[in-house]
Amino acid sequence: MKHTVLAQTIRSICLASAGLTALAAPLVHADDAAVLDTVVVEGDRVNVIPTEPLESVFGLGKTVMETPRSVTTISNEMMSKVMITEIDDLVALTPGSFTQSFFGVAGSLDVRGTPGENYFRGIKRVDNPGNYPTPIGASDRIDVVRGPASPIYGPSKIGGYLNFIPKSARANTGQYLEKAQGEMGMTSGSWDKKVIHAEVGGPAELAGKPVGYYLYTEFENSGGYYDNTSTDQSIYQASFDMNLSDTARLEFGGMYQDFKGNQVAGWNRVTQELIDHGTYTTGSPVSLDSNGDGLLSNVEANAADGGKGLNPFIIPAFSTPDSIAQQSRPSLALQNPGTTHIDGHTVLVQEDDTLEDQVLTLYFDALFDLSDTLKLTNKVFYESLDNLNENAYGFSQFADTWAFEDQFIAAFQLPQTGALAASFQLSPSIRRQDFEHGDNFANEYFDRRDITQPGSPVDRRTLATRGQEPYSSHTVGKFTDYALAFMADVTLFGKLNLIAGGRWDYLDMESQELADSIDGASPKAADKDDAKSWSASLSYQLPFGLRPYVTKAKQSTLILGQGGQIPTGALADGNAIGDSELEEIGIKASLLDNRLFMALDYFKQARIDYQAQDTVTNNTTEAKGYEFEARWVLNKFVTLTGAYTNLKVYNVGDQDAAKKNGGYAFSFAGAEDLGVDPSLFYGGAVGSLVVLDPNDDEAWRKAGVPENIYSVYALFSFAGAFDGLTGSIGTTHVDAVFSGLSKTVKLPSYTLLNASVYYETKNWKLGLQGKNLTDERYFRSNFPDLFGSAIVLPELPRNYLVSAAYRF
Repeated sequence: MKHTVLAQTIRSICLASAGLTALAAPLVHADDAAVLDTVVVEGDRVNVIPTEPLESVFGLGKTVMETPRSVTTISNEMMSKVMITEIDDLVALTPGSFTQSFFGVAGSLDVRGTPGENYFRGIKRVDNPGNYPTPIGASDRIDVVRGPASPIYGPSKIGGYLNFIPKSARANTGQYLEKAQGEMGMTSGSWDKKVIHAEVGGPAELAGKPVGYYLYTEFENSGGYYDNTSTDQSIYQASFDMNLSDTARLEFGGMYQDFKGNQVAGWNRVTQELIDHGTYTTGSPVSLDSNGDGLLSNVEANAADGGKGLNPFIIPAFSTPDSIAQQSRPSLALQNPGTTHIDGHTVLVQEDDTLEDQVLTLYFDALFDLSDTLKLTNKVFYESLDNLNENAYGFSQFADTWAFEDQFIAAFQLPQTGALAASFQLSPSIRRQDFEHGDNFANEYFDRRDITQPGSPVDRRTLATRGQEPYSSHTVGKFTDYALAFMADVTLFGKLNLIAGGRWDYLDMESQELADSIDGASPKAADKDDAKSWSASLSYQLPFGLRPYVTKAKQSTLILGQGGQIPTGALADGNAIGDSELEEIGIKASLLDNRLFMALDYFKQARIDYQAQDTVTNNTTEAKGYEFEARWVLNKFVTLTGAYTNLKVYNVGDQDAAKKNGGYAFSFAGAEDLGVDPSLFYGGAVGSLVVLDPNDDEAWRKAGVPENIYSVYALFSFAGAFDGLTGSIGTTHVDAVFSGLSKTVKLPSYTLLNASVYYETKNWKLGLQGKNLTDERYFRSNFPDLFGSAIVLPELPRNYLVSAAYRF
């Protein structure tokens, strides 16, 4: 893999933390560092009330209360107390963040029903819909922003994004740590979970200049609940802040993640009986391995039954059960069908399935406070992704992508005159991204394998990444984005606030299919195009701590695939850029001396061009709904949090196409779609057209997305009676959903109960966490528009984590 030298450098820096600790001394005085004005809320021991200035939304340093957008900020302490160990857990605190399964990999959230993006300190990362689990343990804070990014931060998806703030020496207070401090700990839990971590931060000196550093490293070697799954992962992070003078400082560092695990498709051969009672159809079709290599190739699959292949096409709405049954063939039918009961850990994963990633992230920021009214910032960002994904049922992928971005921001403030206060930002930027991506999905056969049995030549597929098949698509290319953005923040009479901005992007794009693609090499597609985005927000500070707001935005987005690539066909057809719109109205409240924070909003967001989309990463939908969030520091002993989402998502792109084609949408058929004995077809993959009324919006509601989600948590501190003892208990309820586009399989509603208890002294921190304590049986859909009727992911039963850490 590439970038070994840089990755080894970060690794060495982290492992050399003991040496840096020896250099540590309290070098920085209070007057040497900028102190941020934050509100201290009495009794708020885990930073529940969002009072700190945020740069992740508009880059204007406003608090959540002052920001006219729906945003949730979660501190590292709060993530620990509420048992957030992966980004899918964020739904416990974050409205609008329920995420469908991306084959079991928590790469990014679905925000408001559409795939979100990940940002690192305000700059967009390389796309990660499910290439690897995004690590959150090395974050000091996570901000979940619903709606598009600020014009300053670049063209983004309309749904929203996560912004990760690393554990740097300045992250919490804007000051260097007074002395070195650190922590070493371990976590153990269900299914042989084993994680160790170490972190250290403090002051040092370099070339006579004060430096703050923070180093974090984490190692995991764990088993998994699902059969044939495990995780082997290393994470290294280094962050440094350096004062050059009273007006200039540097912030730089990096992160390296080395992950090895696998995707989890979940259960195949899905029926309502399987969902309700765990009753699974057993049996295997005939082997088609004619050359004896132990694998099923494309050639062998396509030659089945005299060249009829394993991919029948059926339109159930226009077929009778008898006519459907007659389309079965010897190679499609199970030879020995039966039934048995299976548990959630029995899934479509084989021992040599693999998901491997090496991700390198670097940043270097220079900040200059030239006066009270002028600040200059230059942010340099680099990230690379090397990905390999192989699944024996027939999907394989690799990605080799890197991105470089330089973002310059000039922030200036006009002298306040009477009723007017105004500040502005001007930001030119350039981003270069190079990509090579290949995947093979031509013959994915989920149902050929009986998952109660080991894999065999009946179902083990040849894979393109092993040189055994051509790629469905092998793309190479690059793009350069030259951009200019502007933001204005104007306040009248200290009450009425207008935030408005715009962005112009000029994109130079290239993409080409290589010769080892199924359709052979394509001519190079190249295009130069511009894109315009804008946003405007108006808010007003009312008495009693109330602040209503309204936001409207138009966002242009470059449509990228799973490996950060521009699909060649989309670029050739002029569909590489998509436009979306957002309307949002809301009100926020800070009450009871800032001990109670609430936010309520209504939003509607939609893609306004239907041709530019990627089914995996950025499909064409419309979403609307309500979001509510509350945090209440009741007293120094009890803190309450609550979140509610009401969300409806519509497949407007498919609906628009259906108005032209007679009401059809493509999806792979599952057992419940066919209306006959499904064992007649489990040897293949049945393509179908789902017939829906093109004029009935509700018929095009996106499957897999619950309409209502409720979450309530209580955090306890037993200070005084049992100093150091804290705990939490919380529940999340999720509505029932249909698994697929045809809406023939329904996944039940569920309620999760989680609890934790911690005991902390000056040097020790001990914890016990329990998730899904009532052992609720629940599921998440997998790619509902395409595969939702054929596969589904059973979620984790009751599980525990025990942690211990020593602080110094």
